[in-house]
Amino acid sequence: MPEKVVIIGSGPAAWSAAIYAARANLKPLVFEGAVNQENYLNGTLPLGQLALTTEVENYPGFPEGSSREYLRTALPSEVQPDWVQSNKPQPSRGINGPEMMVLMRQQAVNFGTRIVTEDILRVDFGAYPFVLFPSDTASESEGQRVEGTRLEALAVIVATGARANYLGLASENRFKNYGVSACAVCDGALPRFRNKPLVVVGGGDSAVEEATYLTKYASTVYLVHRRDELRASKIMQQRALTNPKISMKWNRVLLDVLGDDKDGVTGARLGSTLDSGKEEVAVSGVFLAIGHTPNTTFLSGQVELDEAGYIRWTQPQRTYTSVEGVFAAGDVADSYYRQAVTAAGTGCMAALDAERWLASRGEH
Repeated sequence: MPEKVVIIGSGPAAWSAAIYAARANLKPLVFEGAVNQENYLNGTLPLGQLALTTEVENYPGFPEGSSREYLRTALPSEVQPDWVQSNKPQPSRGINGPEMMVLMRQQAVNFGTRIVTEDILRVDFGAYPFVLFPSDTASESEGQRVEGTRLEALAVIVATGARANYLGLASENRFKNYGVSACAVCDGALPRFRNKPLVVVGGGDSAVEEATYLTKYASTVYLVHRRDELRASKIMQQRALTNPKISMKWNRVLLDVLGDDKDGVTGARLGSTLDSGKEEVAVSGVFLAIGHTPNTTFLSGQVELDEAGYIRWTQPQRTYTSVEGVFAAGDVADSYYRQAVTAAGTGCMAALDAERWLASRGEH
């Protein structure tokens, strides 16, 4: 028997879709992703990008308070992560990203969602019911991906998200969430960045937008760009070049993030693209604004994507894709907002869209 609804992903969009689908008695099956080295390196392990985030202050419903005490009662003891029982400090004004994600996951489980900790390696949306090919981690050897038993689905919700692009520096990885970030809107207001000098790396519209946003909190924003002119649109360039808090670092690249275990990021080492010159700037944060990569490789042309590789929604205010019965939610279809709360909202929409589409076909 085909599954009624299969949800691919494990971020806020996926769990919101699962909660709504489960409460509608659609018995959703979620593929949350495999735990393996490839997903670790790509930042695509189960629970999504928020599992790699420390403090989350801007998700409604989680004000300053003892969230860890709530986790102790909300999560069964057998699934509580080790840090739930730890004495580590609580977030200053919100909840930790991993804490929020395990709560979302548990809420979906409470309503009957079934979860498989594997990836979907490929799909066939040309057939109906749709055919999905999951991984079989237990059978993998020497890094070779192995397909498990194929399954069929009457409706599919793709909520695989998008991952921020990083430079690949060892120091960059070391200080992620300790001063290195790829989202100014998510992290810019945190205490560690307030009234402190910061670095933004990039030269496009996103970089200028991130730098301009950070001037609300930072004392100075160094905008580091490898060329001597920005790639951003003219109006965005004007904003950056006339903002007294933005200091341009032309013909520069980030060589290293400097810091220590106690304070996190304390500086950045920059290199010249014109000669062998180097310089160090004292900063409390480094923001990468060099783009995002949507996690759509496994789709292999099965649904229509936009020019940046994001799934294209084909109807305003709907989560419909180019394939009837396949829906997309969260950052995999959103290159603009990329926030947890907007992802969760589209997850709800996708579940409702799927439910109504199935009902129109006599599937209840």
